Amino acid sequence: MPSELNERSLILLNALVARYIRDGLPVGSKTLAQDASVSLSSASIRNVMADLEDAGLIRSPHTSAGRVPTDMGYRLFVDSVMTSSAGIASQDSDVIDNVRSQLSLDKSPTELAGSASNVLSNITRQAGLVLLPRNESLSFRQVEFLPLSSQRVLVILVLDEHEVQNRVIHTDRDYTEEELQQAANFVNQHYSGREVQEVRGALLASMQEDKSVIDKLMQAAIDFASQALEGVDQQGSDYVVAGQANLLGGSPEDVHRLRELFDAFQQKKDILHLMERCAQSDGVQIFIGEESGYEVLDDFSLITAPYQSPGQPIGVLGVIGPTRMAYDRVVPIVDITARLLSNALKG
Repeated sequence: MPSELNERSLILLNALVARYIRDGLPVGSKTLAQDASVSLSSASIRNVMADLEDAGLIRSPHTSAGRVPTDMGYRLFVDSVMTSSAGIASQDSDVIDNVRSQLSLDKSPTELAGSASNVLSNITRQAGLVLLPRNESLSFRQVEFLPLSSQRVLVILVLDEHEVQNRVIHTDRDYTEEELQQAANFVNQHYSGREVQEVRGALLASMQEDKSVIDKLMQAAIDFASQALEGVDQQGSDYVVAGQANLLGGSPEDVHRLRELFDAFQQKKDILHLMERCAQSDGVQIFIGEESGYEVLDDFSLITAPYQSPGQPIGVLGVIGPTRMAYDRVVPIVDITARLLSNALKG
């Protein structure tokens, strides 16, 4: 990408990209000549467009005499818009109120992540993603064991103040409701209020003790709790996504790329790795097309912002959409949602 463009070239590029984002059609010199921000003759516009094409900032689709931006053209446009006061104008108060209302303080961190994903999707009309909060410091509050059929037990875990998780574990025999209540009382009495990682260590140590000094039911209680807590303190290496259907409706040739992206949503590996990278960065990150380094995102853009609780980054949220998206609107929404999610987690 050229280190700098002269002012009229940058104005023309920005006008072309803005028009293409709005209409989705290749932009010709006659269209640009009618743009109020472009005060050039049609001949001058054609000359500047030729220079922009030579610089790799715009290209001509096979089926049209007009031009569309390349990834480098989008990048120059985004950098220009995001540093201008018009590009980062505050969002409507209605939008902010909408986001805030969805991030209710009485929700668990996982529920808040799901709500943030949905609200990002609904407002931006793209796909919203939220990397789940890292739970290294979760506290164990209480557990309930409920009998199910076929030697199974439903375990209900209460973590921190609001986090509730369910597990189904398999047992060596059927247990009565009274036995399971006694087992839960034992675990709650001895381990409530301690961090999950500490509880798991204590449970594993208890399982290795001389079994002759531990009641069989207490052994079962320790085993049930240990199974239920397995992996809880390692959560965060996952994300929730909403609004994939918003990405539909493009041209028929886009279907193959969308199928690959939807497969990536399911498999999670590449997108999860990229989101975890973004969680280590400060502020809004914007990846346009090939900038992400992942082929599945070559035709898409990802905009992310980290969220905190309190003052410590614990996750990241973002939006995935086509490179032809309204960056000047989407970027502030992502930033605002991250800030409001952080406030909700503090609450």
